[in-house]
Amino acid sequence: MSAHRVLPAVFILLLPALLAGCAADKSARNALSPGLQAFSDSGDAAVQPGEVGEKAADEAGLPRLPASAAPAADLSGAPAGGAGGSPLIIKQAQVRLEVADTDQAIDRFTQIVSDTRGYIISNRIWYQPAGGENFKYATYTIGVPVDMFETALRRIRSLGVRVLDETAGGQDVSEEYVDLESRLHNLEATRDRIRGFLDQAQTVEESLRINNELAAIEEQIEQVQGRMRYLAGRAAYSTITVQFDPSLPAAPTPTPTPEPVPYVWDPGATFQRASGMAVKAGQFLVDAFIYLAVWLPFAVPALIVWMAYKIATRKRKVIQS
Repeated sequence: MSAHRVLPAVFILLLPALLAGCAADKSARNALSPGLQAFSDSGDAAVQPGEVGEKAADEAGLPRLPASAAPAADLSGAPAGGAGGSPLIIKQAQVRLEVADTDQAIDRFTQIVSDTRGYIISNRIWYQPAGGENFKYATYTIGVPVDMFETALRRIRSLGVRVLDETAGGQDVSEEYVDLESRLHNLEATRDRIRGFLDQAQTVEESLRINNELAAIEEQIEQVQGRMRYLAGRAAYSTITVQFDPSLPAAPTPTPTPEPVPYVWDPGATFQRASGMAVKAGQFLVDAFIYLAVWLPFAVPALIVWMAYKIATRKRKVIQS
């Protein structure tokens, strides 16, 4: 079979996968541009995308290759998101706690990480002066299994005197994961087709050109698989960042210094005060007169009896002497 029939067939057979978005990478497009240009110049615009590969193989006299994709590569048991599986949610939270003792809080915190099958990603410890003392602060970022996310948060809250700040959220990457999975299937199908044509190559030039295309496709497959493993790993383990702030002693409240009030002479105010005092004095005298009028009839007889008693006592003393 001549080379001028094999090479156009290779590029025509690759076109459906490229249009599906699998090999949309710039490097692959640049490498395929001569073949794609040759195909567009042929004027065969009535051929449907799904028929291009079979038509090209028939014209070139090559056996048809199956269009179905090979099984997806093993992604270490990564769950597939979307309608066919559980959604992939990347959960994360930030918690700021006020603690009575930072060292004790860190010890209990590391125990929580161990109990929830988590691990410490990073940490930072620093000191700040306050009230003549240095107080210990700490920040920890941990990863915990997604099924232990709420449990870990609940136990972390119990470490502090109070929760100063808390933020929690999630990012749904199910759609991106499904798109990557579909792209992976198409890339692997394209790779298998290129391998089939590599076996049909008859010259070194054909082998090198097809091998370059195969290397570009395999590089894209590795990138897609790496992104899928990253998303699956992030969804399997949630991240929690915790900051410990020690309880600081209350600052003494300064006693305010009274400011002197300047004296302002106000005759009207003086007259009002004098009038008030005169009214109160008059009320006192009237009240005293009323009391005297009420109690005087009882006080006069008592006074007479008391005076008679004193006179009788004095005469008795004179007679005895």
